[in-house]
Amino acid sequence: MFKLTSLNLNGIRSATSKGLETWLETMRVDCICVQEVKAQALDVSGRFEALAGLHGHFHFADKKGYSGVGVYTRHEPSDVVVGFDGGEFDAEGRWVELRFDTPQRKLSLISAYFPSGSSGDDRQAAKFRFLNAVYPHLMTLKGQREFILCGDINIAHQNIDLKNWRSNQKNSGFTPEERAWMTRLLTEAGLVDVYRQLQPEATDTAYTWWSNRGQAYANNVGWRLDYHLATPALAAHAQRETIYKDQKFSDHAPLTVEYGFSL
Repeated sequence: MFKLTSLNLNGIRSATSKGLETWLETMRVDCICVQEVKAQALDVSGRFEALAGLHGHFHFADKKGYSGVGVYTRHEPSDVVVGFDGGEFDAEGRWVELRFDTPQRKLSLISAYFPSGSSGDDRQAAKFRFLNAVYPHLMTLKGQREFILCGDINIAHQNIDLKNWRSNQKNSGFTPEERAWMTRLLTEAGLVDVYRQLQPEATDTAYTWWSNRGQAYANNVGWRLDYHLATPALAAHAQRETIYKDQKFSDHAPLTVEYGFSL
């Protein structure tokens, strides 16, 4: 079994201070893809290069205390690819891809952090630019290799993916345009939403993010924003999923899927 977790940290220093490393040791994951590291290389060096016996590979944002992604793994990759667009979004630290290639198989594990548009029109426009740029990149990648993309996608795809869907239809993360983009990714592009493959009808147990406003977490007023998006051959190996909510490491919950393959 290969145990793979995705988690938006909302700051690596904050998440580790809340017991993340101890949890990883207990879970014995093979790999964790993290987003919103909110740190630079100097912050990570000597402190967060490894967690629970897993070695980290990162893509940091140019801006301090902002964005950033990483992949911690037990297995040494054959290659590490940092960034995908060579411009606007690479400067924001949103893509790191670990490749595990053999003569028999080309496989990638990707940690990606899609932009949020909730802070205003400028960031929503940036989010749409990101979606337009990453879609053809994923299509090209799918034609070359098998992969699992883990990440905070910042899109709730269906009504069952958030508590208050009726009142959020004009809000970032649940606009018709974003939902249509996700539908296209799962139909025309042929990627698989692994959680929904395993739990096609789950509602309030599926949420992975809760606003810090009010009593959203206490009342489970959540959104499903965190995904494993896989090529069909790898998705077919998915056997069990867990969204861990017994501890809060950030405003997101870790999403873990166990796959019936090994690196």
